[in-house]
Amino acid sequence: MSEARASPPGVRFLPNAITVLAMCAGLSAVQFALNQQLKGAVAAVAVAALLDALDGRIARLLDATSRMGAELDSLSDAMSFGVAPALTLYAWQLAGNRVGWVVALIFAVCMILRLARFNTLLDDDDQPPFSKEFFVGVPAPAAGLLALLPIVLTAAVGGEGWWSSQPVVMVWMIAVAALAVSRVPTLSLKTVRVPAKLIAPLLVVVAVLAAGIITYPLLFLTVVLVGYLVHVPYAAYRHHWLANHPEVWEFPPRERRAMRRSQRRLGLRPPLRRRATGAARRVRLPRRGGERSGENRRSYRSLGLRHRSK
Repeated sequence: MSEARASPPGVRFLPNAITVLAMCAGLSAVQFALNQQLKGAVAAVAVAALLDALDGRIARLLDATSRMGAELDSLSDAMSFGVAPALTLYAWQLAGNRVGWVVALIFAVCMILRLARFNTLLDDDDQPPFSKEFFVGVPAPAAGLLALLPIVLTAAVGGEGWWSSQPVVMVWMIAVAALAVSRVPTLSLKTVRVPAKLIAPLLVVVAVLAAGIITYPLLFLTVVLVGYLVHVPYAAYRHHWLANHPEVWEFPPRERRAMRRSQRRLGLRPPLRRRATGAARRVRLPRRGGERSGENRRSYRSLGLRHRSK
C-alpha cells in the first residue's frame, strides 16, 4: 500500500482505467448478442479477456497496485466473464426457455463463486511452493470464452448446427461452470520465464499468431479454446507428479522436467517409503497354517521387503 501511495496519481489511474474498459467490453457483448451480431459478441469478450490480462501486470510493473484495484478487478471479471457470457448465450439461443434462464443463473453464480475462492486462496499461506504455477479450476476469462464456443462455431461455420441446439448449449454451460468451480488444476502463465535464447523464436511465433488472428480470427479462437481443453489432463498430471515429489519443489520447472525425463529413462520408481505407506494399509495379519503363506509373501513383496523364513 505504501508503494501504491508513492506512485503518481496518473500512474495509479491507468490500471484501474484498463479494468473499467474490460468491464465495458464484456458487457457490450450482451448488446451485440441482442442485435444478433455474434462476431461482435465474441470479440467483445475476447477484448475483455485481453484487457484483464494486462491490467494486473501493468499495475505490478508500475508499482500501482492497490486494494481498490483488486476489488475492481474482481467485479470486472464477474461482470465480463460471468454475467456477460450468461446473458449473451441466453439472448442468443435460450430466450423464452425457463430452464435456459436457470442455467444462465447457475453459470453466473459459479463464475462469482470461482472468483471469490480465488481471492481467498491469495491469502492462504499453507499452499505448497508449486501451487503458484497452477490455477484451482478454470480461470474466469478462459471459462467465459469457453462458454461462448457454440457461438464461435456458429459464426465460423456461418450457420447453426447440433452445437447450437438448446440442450447442447445448456449442457455445455453447466460443464464449463463445473470446471470453473472444480478443484481441477490448470496451468498459470504468470510464473513462466522465457530464456534469453528463446526470445527471437518466440517473437516469430507471435508474428505467426498475429497473422492467424487477423486472417482467420474465429478459426484461430476455436483452435485455442480446444487446445486449452486438451491441456487440462496434462495440468492435472503435472500437479499430481509435483505433489508426490516434494524433493523437486525448490527446483525451477526446467530442471524438474530434466529430472522427470531421467526417472523415466532409467526406470526409477518413487522412494520406498511412499510406496510402503499405501501398501501397508493393505497388509493383513497372518493366520495360522500354510493357507496364508503365499499371501504373506506377496504382501512383503508389495512393501519392497524380503520375507524372512523362520
